[in-house]
Amino acid sequence: MIGVVIGVLGRLVVPGRQRIGVLWTTLVGIAAALVGTGIAAGFDVADTKGVDWIELAIQIGLAALGVAALDRFKGSR
Repeated sequence: MIGVVIGVLGRLVVPGRQRIGVLWTTLVGIAAALVGTGIAAGFDVADTKGVDWIELAIQIGLAALGVAALDRFKGSR
């Protein structure tokens, strides 16, 4: 479920219309959530009291990069 949320939030960050579907958005969100958690753990900010805002920002940023890259790849075909 978190992958869907991260993917949608990442998609909202990217300006304009993206030509990728819900499945791709979800897959990008899942990958961004996993990689973002790993990066946050490496910086020791993955487990804090309350909401892990830094981890969430990393995940959304990665999702936005993934959505933009995938949109560019699919648009150039």
